[in-house]
This record gives sequence, C-alpha cells and structure tokens, in this order.
Amino acid sequence: MPVNADQPLAERVRAAVSAVSDPELRRPLGELDMIRDVTATPAGIRVDVALTIVGCPASDRIEREVRAAAETVAGGTPVEVALGVMTPEQRAELTERLRGGRSRGIPFTADSLTRVIAVTSGKGGVGKSTLTANLAVALAQSGRSVGLIDADVHGFSIPALLGLVDAEGRTTRPTRIDDLIVPPVAYGVKTVSIGMFLREGDEGRAVAWRGPMLHRTVQQFLTDVWFGDLDILLIDMPPGTGDVAISIGQLLPHADVLVVTTPQQAAADVAVRSGLVARQTGQRVVGVVENMAPLTLPDGTVLDLFGSGGGEEVARALSADAEPVPLLGSVPLSPALRAGGDSGLPVVLGTPDDPAARAIDAIATALVSSGPRLAGRSLPFGVR
Repeated sequence: MPVNADQPLAERVRAAVSAVSDPELRRPLGELDMIRDVTATPAGIRVDVALTIVGCPASDRIEREVRAAAETVAGGTPVEVALGVMTPEQRAELTERLRGGRSRGIPFTADSLTRVIAVTSGKGGVGKSTLTANLAVALAQSGRSVGLIDADVHGFSIPALLGLVDAEGRTTRPTRIDDLIVPPVAYGVKTVSIGMFLREGDEGRAVAWRGPMLHRTVQQFLTDVWFGDLDILLIDMPPGTGDVAISIGQLLPHADVLVVTTPQQAAADVAVRSGLVARQTGQRVVGVVENMAPLTLPDGTVLDLFGSGGGEEVARALSADAEPVPLLGSVPLSPALRAGGDSGLPVVLGTPDDPAARAIDAIATALVSSGPRLAGRSLPFGVR
C-alpha cells in the first residue's frame, strides 16, 4: 500500500505500518490483517497491532519496526504502538488464509509446483545431513525458496548444522498458531526437525520411537508445518530403508531421490539399495553424490582415504535396466566442511572458495538442471 502525501495522516501511517513484514510469516502485516486500528491526533499517533499468539517471540521486533515505519510519516508527532493478541476466530481466519483456502493436508502433491527431493543413503556416517544442509543453503543463496525437513528422527542433526542450536544447547523452536507450525528460518532455509519439539533439556536424549510414531511425525511435518510457497523441499532421510523411507514413499510417491555415498565399496553397495527401494514406491532417482572423495593436499599429492569410484559405481548400478542416473558430483574430504558443520555455518557460506563448497554449489546447479517433475511432465524451474 503506497504512502500518499495527500492522504490524511492516519491513512498514511496505516499504509506505512501495513508494509512492515512479520519476521516469522514473512508477509506484510497489512496482508495478515494484524494492523487493527490507527488513530492520529495532534497529540499523537496510536497503532494497534494484533499479534498471532501470546508471547510471540517476534513481538519486540514487530513493535520496533512498526514504530519506525510510523515515525517516517508522523512528522515528529509522538507514536504509540499497542500490542494485542488475535482472537481464536481471527487466528482461524489467518491460518486459512495462509493455507490458501486449502483444507488441512499435505500440500506437496503431484500437482504442486514445489519440487520435493529426498536425500538418502544406504548407511550412516557418509555425511548425508551435512550435504543436505549445504545444498539447501546453496539453493537458497541462488534465489530459490527452499524448505528442509529433518526426517532423520533418531539421528537429527540439521538444527545444529544450520546454527539453530545456541551455545547452551537450546534449539530454536517453531511458532505455533493453533494447528499451524511456522518453522524457523536459517540462512534463507525454512527448517523443521524433531529436535525443535523436544522439551528443554531433553535435546541430547535419544528418540526411542517405532514405526507408527515415526509415520505420524513425518506426516505432521508435511501437513501442519507452513512453508509457504516453495520452489524446492529437501528431506533429510534417515540412512537405510526402514520405516521413514517407507512412509515418505507412501506420502510422497512423486518425490525425486538423491543418493549419497562415499567412494568406499561397502558404502556404495548399500547405497544402491536405498535407490532401489525408492523406485519401488514410484519415486525417481535423479542423481548420486559422492562424499568424502579424494582430497588434493597442498603439496599436490592426493589423499584417497576412502578409496575412489564408489559414486560412479552407484550411478552405474542404478542406471541398469532403468533411466540413466548421473553422478552429479564428488565432494572432496574437507576440514572446512567439517568445521562448518560443528559451528553451524555451512561451508558454502563460511568458506565458499573451499573445494568442497565449490563442489556442492556445482551439485546444486546440476540438481536444478535435472528438472522438476510435475504429474509426469517436465516444467521450467521456478515457474509459478
């Protein structure tokens, strides 16, 4: 809503504050119907804002930015910002508006323009989560709207990898608006993980859940978490071919799958199985990534700690009697990649010139070039 100098002061203030974005929902307050009233008299200006929930974590920032926006057109008139809370009916209207009028359910259907990519591996310890986090950030840095679900419920690590765990071990939590979950955003990536829902102090404990609870958790992430309009949704899968892999296959049979392996023969053999199981549910294997590939040392020698050729072998095996599966790239062993994971600053941001960061950027580009699939049709990427 543009500010017109010929409008009455209250209308100009409303236009200015309505343009302020909610830092969690990332939409203008006016569009969210959070600006309830604006009054202007020679003695002062009052702006009434309705927050979504009691104790909204973004309340201080909203108040500060609304005040600053009002003061830009107030001409020195004192500004008061009064914060209130939406009624249950107003929250219900908001959640329906955010869902676009759709009934509660999984929005990432075969007809959705969001490309879903499940990142999987045959075994643990191959760096799948680190690669997923860095790929998500690389895609977001390229201007795409990216969401990330940490479906590795037993071994969740995405919050720490994306800097969503503070020095005291507290994990950033989503905001709940009734049955709608608004995920935190890290480096432009909207992220959700079971680690964000554990009680404070329990973050370091194991999640000892079996099949039905795992299925419900994944289903809730897909149903209740409000990601907004996404170009790509990445899913960090648990290693292997267990309950979560089967659930994702049932809930998202149209998803694409990216298989991660190391050069080692033992890892390559089991990585093939994860791709084959994905195909059994109708999912498409779009590529293979080889992690912990040989590292070139400063003196020019090559350290092939885990051997070589595993990625090519997985791609070749998955291409047999099926559509070709390319090796999208090899990410070399990298101290910077490991350090970025420990610090919560992905290497693609913290050390972008590192060979691992360059390799991940190239894989992100190749992944986009492989093209989204919508109801069996290829579409130009980013078309809405």
